Amino acid sequence: MPPVSPSASGVDRRLFLSSLLGVAAAAVLSGCAGASAVGTQSKGSTSAPLAVKVPSGTSLKIASFQGVQQLQFKLAGLTDLPFTVSDWLNIGAGPDVINAFRANSLDVGNNAGIPPIQAHYQGFDAKIVAINITRKPTYAFATKPGSDIRDVQGFKGKKLAFSQGQAQGVVLLRALKEAGLQYSDVNLVPLTSNQFLTALQAGQVDIAPLGNSQVPAYLEKYASKGAHAVTTDVVDLLNLLWAPSSVLADSAKAAAIAAYIPYWAKGLVWEYEHPDAWDQEFYVKTQNLTLAQAKSITALANKPLFPPSWDEAVKWEQETADLLAEGGFVKKFTVDSLFDRRFEAIAAKAVAAQYRS
Repeated sequence: MPPVSPSASGVDRRLFLSSLLGVAAAAVLSGCAGASAVGTQSKGSTSAPLAVKVPSGTSLKIASFQGVQQLQFKLAGLTDLPFTVSDWLNIGAGPDVINAFRANSLDVGNNAGIPPIQAHYQGFDAKIVAINITRKPTYAFATKPGSDIRDVQGFKGKKLAFSQGQAQGVVLLRALKEAGLQYSDVNLVPLTSNQFLTALQAGQVDIAPLGNSQVPAYLEKYASKGAHAVTTDVVDLLNLLWAPSSVLADSAKAAAIAAYIPYWAKGLVWEYEHPDAWDQEFYVKTQNLTLAQAKSITALANKPLFPPSWDEAVKWEQETADLLAEGGFVKKFTVDSLFDRRFEAIAAKAVAAQYRS
């Protein structure tokens, strides 16, 4: 069955939640209020000072989509973590991370700014603990084969792949706003990002936001059939680490997360400073891209920036939450509660001054 567009059918946008999270997650949300409370309420305090030393025996379950963190750490020699990683989970999509948080199978996630907003809307208590600012676009809008769309204004009346709980969703909403298009001007098709390529190939959508790392391979296969990319200056400002408040209320785990943040920051810096090695070791060897495709991706890479102050990040997150609220996707709220300021300066202190602003 083809996806149904809420803007075309009149379905309340809040119903996107079920389609994005899947049957299992929807069951958790609707039928297990008690269980959800157990998974989301803190047993301790998230305002207590962070411990200076990680207690012996502490372990964390950390998200590492496609093994990026392990590879960064291995290549950069960052192998002396002061705690045990009991599991590196190959998980990246925001809805999947939220589900893993709920199941107590993940302690630290790595996402963009929109998943914490979505988690808050679902009633799940989690907080941001590290920020990396991105200044250049990390997504482009790919067209289906045979499309004549050349700019965002051409999105009017078209079917657009839309993931409410992921970075791709907010990039699309911001692009529409900059182009002066209303939600009623387009057909938003609720999908998760791992469905975008299939939907494009099948012609179920006209446009889907793809990551810069996906675009070269897609165009190599479909450019000859009329597919192309529409680029914009819209950025997804935040690349962040976040964790459930129940985890952060555990003083040992909070200390371990504080210790992990410098490794995360240094790993990103190493990747940025060694593009040739990263092209070969990650894109060519693990993603099966050609060296030319790898180089085209790293040429667009953002310089990591770990601001000592999160004020800009909070402002951007509020704008994003307000944008979602305007469309009826979430309820309006103040985003300050999403940030655990105890961790604010940790990443910045771990890197050279040139990576702080």
